[in-house]
Amino acid sequence: MSDHLGANLRLLCSHYRSIAEVCRKLAINRAQFNKYLNGQSQPTPYNLKRIGDFFGVEGYELGLPPEQFVRLVGARPAEARRPAPADPLASLLQPLRRHAGSLSRYCGYYFEYANCMSVPGSILLSLVHLREEGGQFLFERQERQERSSPGSGEAEDWVRCRYLGVAFGLQDRLFLIDYESLTLNEISQTILIPSFKSRITRLNGLKSGVSSGDRRTPACTRVVWEYLGSEINRVSAYRQVMLYSPDDPRIDPDIRERLRTPQLQDGLFAVD
Repeated sequence: MSDHLGANLRLLCSHYRSIAEVCRKLAINRAQFNKYLNGQSQPTPYNLKRIGDFFGVEGYELGLPPEQFVRLVGARPAEARRPAPADPLASLLQPLRRHAGSLSRYCGYYFEYANCMSVPGSILLSLVHLREEGGQFLFERQERQERSSPGSGEAEDWVRCRYLGVAFGLQDRLFLIDYESLTLNEISQTILIPSFKSRITRLNGLKSGVSSGDRRTPACTRVVWEYLGSEINRVSAYRQVMLYSPDDPRIDPDIRERLRTPQLQDGLFAVD
């Protein structure tokens, strides 16, 4: 496909005012798209389908010899060649994506410590992976809680949650929005203060969301991200994901101090 993809993409892009416009509508990084045009890189299967859907062609057709591709596109009814309608949500976020700064130096794995919203008085440790994909910064957060009190249950007694989200760097702050992907019943937001040191260790911030209890009470708590590295033993790290008592010796005193401000709940927030 590398011999023909670039030529076929240039033909399709010629029907638009500019390549930049195509990249904006596709929400694909311009530098990466240029590599496709120049034959320096191949789209992932996901991006290939997005490009095909946008231009109204099949992904495999983009790899046909240019003369065959010209006949194919030229013979196709205009309605079939019409680009797919723009995604309203993607269009809404596009200016934010262009304006946001790079978070490359923050990519990697973290332990997230937070005062548990559903079990007051406990500290919830989660595992977070922040990564760059297609010029955007995405993250996954894994957490699990025992149905009973911390430290008293077996693995089958644990409730697991998996959050998927997007991160933006705006005005010296990290804004992260995620949703619970297994139940689709919760959206949460985290705001972190970045580290201006050469070595990232811990990031402070606030997290807002809802309790997993029956009342789904809105709540806000301080949160600490502890950097683990770009590559880790994920099995070993995940074993540590659970609820902890505040006085548990496995919780670093510095983290305990950073979390000491009571959480926001029912509109009340205790400030230092």
